[in-house]
Amino acid sequence: MSGFDSIRPYRWDGEVLHLLDQRRLPHQATEVRCHSCADVSRAIAAMVIRGAPAIGIAAAFGAVLAYRQAESPEQRDVLLADLRRARPTAVNLAWALERIAALDTDDALLVEREAAAIAAEDLAANRAMGELGAGLLEPGCGVLTHCNTGSLATGGFGTALGVIRRAWERGLVGAVYATETRPWLQGARLTAWELQEDGIPATLLADSAAALLMREGRVRWVIVGADRVAANGDVANKIGTYGLAIAARYHGAGFMVVAPTSTVDMGVGGGGEIPVEHRPGDELLALDGHRLAAAGAEGWNPVFDITPAELVDVLVTERGLVHRPSVSSMACLFEDTEE
Repeated sequence: MSGFDSIRPYRWDGEVLHLLDQRRLPHQATEVRCHSCADVSRAIAAMVIRGAPAIGIAAAFGAVLAYRQAESPEQRDVLLADLRRARPTAVNLAWALERIAALDTDDALLVEREAAAIAAEDLAANRAMGELGAGLLEPGCGVLTHCNTGSLATGGFGTALGVIRRAWERGLVGAVYATETRPWLQGARLTAWELQEDGIPATLLADSAAALLMREGRVRWVIVGADRVAANGDVANKIGTYGLAIAARYHGAGFMVVAPTSTVDMGVGGGGEIPVEHRPGDELLALDGHRLAAAGAEGWNPVFDITPAELVDVLVTERGLVHRPSVSSMACLFEDTEE
């Protein structure tokens, strides 16, 4: 699996957090240097780095900068509160900061070690999920993925894309399809680029073409990631995921969600309690700074939607598989974790 671990969305040099600017990919590979916690907050909010696990890792290193640079505990708390608000739906951000806070220390070195541990654990979890998820696929099956869930969205290897990578390596995948994922085109710009870097051929399609692809029998599994999973198994993920789940169920395709336990929020009972981030409507009306929509048109731009648990065939975590997630099966997953 080491051949798929060359891409990283971040680089920590001990002083500065370097973030691969995902807004510029695939045409430019440039870094944004974050010298302060405020820099990290702005980078997360501006989509320099995205993907729930990667956001959590960036936040952890942002906390390191806050602990080093704040002149008082009160100033540090203000910086960390701003960081926490940078992206409200991705639970990994809050999870990482809560894990830092649980250290109950003022020692920035201990915070730095914890941030490094968060990053290393995410990579290990992705490799484990890749193995578990690939075990569900049959030889030659077609898979469809949405948004970007690869190395760029995580600490490395990827969640849903990690499953696809591992399955491809084992000769189980006949075709990989990726939605373009409007309006930020993460599928077209990032997923397609990652797969090309790995030598995995992929076919790109418009988001609205996915149902027809399933009707033609080309998709055996829809494999997606998550930004938050509720205690009942409801899934918050990139806008369009809900529609894919409905189409998959109608056409008899499996629907797989791949997410580490850090993305599961057992404090949220169901999807209705998950805050859904909305971004400026202008993101829908223009592309790369060029206006596409008619003058006077307005945009409605929710970034995520909620897929009910009853549409999820399997949730893949590093702790194991949860088939047809429910309140009881999710609780069992975390009982096993505590043991």
